[in-house]
Amino acid sequence: MSVPWPKVPLKYLVSKIGSGKTPKGGAEVYTSSGVMLLRSQNVHFDGLRLDDVVHIDETMDEDMASTRVLPNDVLLNITGASIGRCTVVPAEFEAANVNQHVCIIRPKAQRLLPAFLNLVLQSPTIQNEIRFGENGSSREGLNFEQVGAFEIPVPPLSEQVICVERAQASVQRVESLIAEKQNLLTLMAEKRRALIANAVTRGLNPNAPLRDSGIEWLAEIPAHWHTERARWLFGESCLPIRPDDQMVTCFRDGTVTLRSNRREDGFTNGVIEHGYQGIRKGQLVLHSMDAFAGAIGVSDSDGKCTPEYVICDPLTNDTDAPYFAALLREMALRRYVQAFCSAVRERAPRIRFNDFRDFVLPVPPLSEQLAIVDFIGRQTGPLVRLADQTATTLDLLRERRTALIAAAIQFPEETACAT
Repeated sequence: MSVPWPKVPLKYLVSKIGSGKTPKGGAEVYTSSGVMLLRSQNVHFDGLRLDDVVHIDETMDEDMASTRVLPNDVLLNITGASIGRCTVVPAEFEAANVNQHVCIIRPKAQRLLPAFLNLVLQSPTIQNEIRFGENGSSREGLNFEQVGAFEIPVPPLSEQVICVERAQASVQRVESLIAEKQNLLTLMAEKRRALIANAVTRGLNPNAPLRDSGIEWLAEIPAHWHTERARWLFGESCLPIRPDDQMVTCFRDGTVTLRSNRREDGFTNGVIEHGYQGIRKGQLVLHSMDAFAGAIGVSDSDGKCTPEYVICDPLTNDTDAPYFAALLREMALRRYVQAFCSAVRERAPRIRFNDFRDFVLPVPPLSEQLAIVDFIGRQTGPLVRLADQTATTLDLLRERRTALIAAAIQFPEETACAT
């Protein structure tokens, strides 16, 4: 006979709910060795990923003693895009701390198995509560009170063991497929970047003679290309906005995408608000902060944007904005855009037009600029489509994984676990 499991607020089942902090000085105090500092990017549903883990020294570790993780702790991301991701710290694990984006949950051994709690937190019921809350609105973060209020089903420990074993047996194959698809996406991204990088810096003729460009990040370029400062290629755009303009919201594959703005429209009682600027089709666009991560593109239609964008117009008919957008993205990925920028706010560099205008860039003949852009489109198009298909498959696999977990732990309001 099926017996419903009692539900208990999480705070009564654990000895600790708390997060860490970011060391004073941020990334500047990280070391290549020492005590690990786990961040949200290290916490995944399938375990801890430590390939990009950072470290702090022993003095900083002592200062952060209250944020140390212990074996069998459950870690839960409580802010940002990865909110809700959780995992169990392995039984054998080195010393580590967490930053403020990761919550440490320490179950009481006599009440709750860490592996069972981890499954419950990954279930649709709790994940929906994490992401949307009771009122259905999207959450950007969780506090400890909200985490402690999660209603957790508590079967006997013997049944928790059975549920964990059932989940591991059914989920393992799906997790393996997820890992394969994620690896495929990584390989396709690397192939796409290598193809673009070679095209924008070496051209399309592998036999073209090369010469030293005199540009530190670039080294050699085709001998018939010349170099030029960006100020002679692009001018800063200062266009007004119009009531029917749409807002720039995101970049995708080098194109600035425009869609209806859901926040504010830039007008109050018909008066233009300070800071908004117009943008027109074909302009080169750089995000003042995210450009360092490659947020550089070409507008595909007219619209408007906030002051966070640097908008540039080609000054001559021999300057093709899509070619230079691709070139600048490669420059950003090699971290040379950041090296040229002087403005800093809270240790985050920002690019301004006055920084951009001093960039020294390689300039192929216009015919080659156009040919390179066409080549990139033809060669990377299939990769982009395959990546989109793979991402869709990944979403379906993750949904399947979630369904299997829900079936394995069987919440009381669903089908109860047979006793």
